[in-house]
Amino acid sequence: MAWFLIISSVIVLWVASLCKILHGSYSPPKGTFLNNLKDGGSINKRNVLLVVAHPDDESMFFTPTINYLTTRGHNIHILCLSIGDADGKGITRKEELYQASAILKVPHQQVKVLDHPDLQDGFGEVWNHNILALIIEEEINSYGIDLIITFDNYGVSGHCNHCDVHYGVMKLLHASSQRKIEAWELVSTNIFRKYSGPVDIWLSSLYPMQCSHEVLHCLLNEQPRKSFRAMAQHSSQWVWFRKLFVGFSSYTYVNTLRKMK
Repeated sequence: MAWFLIISSVIVLWVASLCKILHGSYSPPKGTFLNNLKDGGSINKRNVLLVVAHPDDESMFFTPTINYLTTRGHNIHILCLSIGDADGKGITRKEELYQASAILKVPHQQVKVLDHPDLQDGFGEVWNHNILALIIEEEINSYGIDLIITFDNYGVSGHCNHCDVHYGVMKLLHASSQRKIEAWELVSTNIFRKYSGPVDIWLSSLYPMQCSHEVLHCLLNEQPRKSFRAMAQHSSQWVWFRKLFVGFSSYTYVNTLRKMK
């Protein structure tokens, strides 16, 4: 009986959280993430660079952030540092990223996918942080980027390529020429929160209160259905366990961003 009550409570909480999101009746703590106003009262639009390691990272992990940015008129670019060729499907995966980006309202010309010989997809493939910093800096200079968003040092899943992207951005930030660039990292959560689905909207809203020494913003995915539609464009990766991941992952429903130092 006790297990039945626990399971029933979890199901009710899950459904209630999902309904809150879908019906727009949940409001995360009022933040000011990129909401700086100009003298005329309009939002100051930013040129944002999302830096990821593989095609599908943007859809599996960053859709709450992307939806937040695009619906507020910010200009977002995606830099994917590999074609994800670990299984020999790199060319296909590159095209899938363009298709997913269209769903996410990021223009094709603002999506760049690299196939650098020193930045190949795979566990155990160590990426040179100096090379990463130089590539990212070139993108910043080419498109007038003033803000970067990327993984934290755990990279959600602990994948070494995700972690290297983080350290590449850190390398850039510590370079004297790019100290004025603002950068934010996606906070990795513990396994309980990671697979708590929409329930994590409540836990994420409390997290900034517990970390008063850090600058954090909680971004709710206002269009969670778009996460499924975008990830479905990655048809070479859209296997049963990734379908389950997108459904149960908290990253489908909310992102917590922390300012990088």
